[in-house]
Amino acid sequence: MPQMSKNPVDLTNYLVVNLFKHALFLTGAIWICVIAFLILVVMLVSRRIFNFNVLPSGEEEPPARTYLRWGFGAMWLVDGILQFQYTMPLGLANNVVKPMTAGTPSWLHSLMLHAINLWNDHPISLAAGVAWLQVGIGVAILVSKGRTGRWVGLLSAIWAALIWLIGNGAGGIFASGASLLFGWPGATVFYFVAGCWLFVDPKRFRDSFSTFTLRFLSLLFLVAIIFQSLPSAGFWHGGNANALTTMGKSMTAVAQPQSLAWLVRHVGDISGRLGGGFNLMVIIWLLVTGVGLWLSVSRPWNWPVYSLVIGSLLFWLVAEDAALFGGIATDFNSLVPLAVLAWCAQPRLQTSPALKAHLRIEMTSGIGAVVVSFATAMIVTSLVSMGVASAFASTENTFYLAGNGQPSSLNTKAPRFTLTDQFDQKYTLGEHAGYVTLITFLDPVCWTDCPLLASQVAQVRSQLSPNAKIDIVAVAADPYHETLADVRHFIAIRHMAGVKNFYFVTGTRTQTSKVWADYGIGVTMTRTDAMSIHDDYMYIDSATGRLKWVIPDDPPSAAPFNSSSVAELKYLLATQGIH
Repeated sequence: MPQMSKNPVDLTNYLVVNLFKHALFLTGAIWICVIAFLILVVMLVSRRIFNFNVLPSGEEEPPARTYLRWGFGAMWLVDGILQFQYTMPLGLANNVVKPMTAGTPSWLHSLMLHAINLWNDHPISLAAGVAWLQVGIGVAILVSKGRTGRWVGLLSAIWAALIWLIGNGAGGIFASGASLLFGWPGATVFYFVAGCWLFVDPKRFRDSFSTFTLRFLSLLFLVAIIFQSLPSAGFWHGGNANALTTMGKSMTAVAQPQSLAWLVRHVGDISGRLGGGFNLMVIIWLLVTGVGLWLSVSRPWNWPVYSLVIGSLLFWLVAEDAALFGGIATDFNSLVPLAVLAWCAQPRLQTSPALKAHLRIEMTSGIGAVVVSFATAMIVTSLVSMGVASAFASTENTFYLAGNGQPSSLNTKAPRFTLTDQFDQKYTLGEHAGYVTLITFLDPVCWTDCPLLASQVAQVRSQLSPNAKIDIVAVAADPYHETLADVRHFIAIRHMAGVKNFYFVTGTRTQTSKVWADYGIGVTMTRTDAMSIHDDYMYIDSATGRLKWVIPDDPPSAAPFNSSSVAELKYLLATQGIH
């Protein structure tokens, strides 16, 4: 590609999609089946398969806990399925998490950027791992009401806390304009609370769950009133300046059912016409519901929970746009888990008898044991694969492939040339016997692609053995800036002087033009242009003087593309014995 502004990478690039499918449905599925089989063998030998989900004599699962398992288990399952969307490897970190860094304090901003970079280094491995992990958590919570379910509940709480902090920027609590209607304090806060309660023993759950949860939600609503009342939030404004009006227009720009888009737009328009009147109604709902939740602990009131659930589901549609569309949705957003948590805490459930089983205990034990074995295998496979990828695996070439496609394998004689290097010495391609040569083309006065390409080759060389037999040759690709002074200036300002065996070669316009033509590099420039437009390709010349690889490399400025391209270059050099 010429040196000009780049289009965004297609999040559903077919090469990346195929890699993701392979990791999910072949590599991941095989490991899951193997581990599940081993778990089942252990359960059969220990005979635990026959008493799975059998609670101690006289102990029954409280109905509120049953509904909590079902509700949050189902949401974890759906969240995991959303992670199977083919946009996740390329889009999750950069399109979902990165915007959440806005307004965060420096320590959190740095932590989130580290996580984003980690994801971008291993997008396939981590995307597949997260998908199977969340599916496994959901299935295990749904199926197991005993000890396994409790430990998975704890795991879900830990995972939710990590997502809340690193993936959601602490739920947006540091961002201006925070509102319960727009996702504050973060969906994973409610996943965390639910996971903690699923971990505690049933007796403590029965004694404390409703009281704690209703008081927690009451305080949450009262704090939400403060955020909703702030002038800076924009809900008091009228017309298009209204926060809900603006949000509605932005959300309906993504692909979704027309009926839902119509509803979101019209409610946003109504909010804009009413201005402060609409916001006042929201504040009254928050106040009445919040006070009612607090008082319902000592009074057998269920209406505050019904108010919360109905209001939350309504605003989930009109303020959060159902949160499941757009191609990179990761969860239901905050209002659905809020509603589920509140529903399970309603006072009437605390005095209800345990739900009756409709199948014989032998059947539920056997089926549950088999299902939870696969769920556990999903969790184990995911945690191990993500841990190995993060700690030991080299950077993936995923972003390189998304931006450039696959390199082409060759086996032709490399066109030879002799030009002058930055030391004012003649350099002839292949003059160092037994050396592999990485060839690129750089404009000495370029400030867009060429500095990125130079950075790539510098990083590649720094990650190879000091004794690696490799020359890195850059051919000047600018018919009007090809002097040794131009070349030396580029080397100085781009910090290339310390790159071992790096040669930036140039010559007369006739000499360099012949090299461009021999290697298929189109160079376009007039005397008044600030820099040239040229094709971005690299070549690998083997130690025997034959071109082995032609590598398209059109580098956007984002860091993941650069590191991914470095990984690809290292892999291709390894095919020639360079490590």
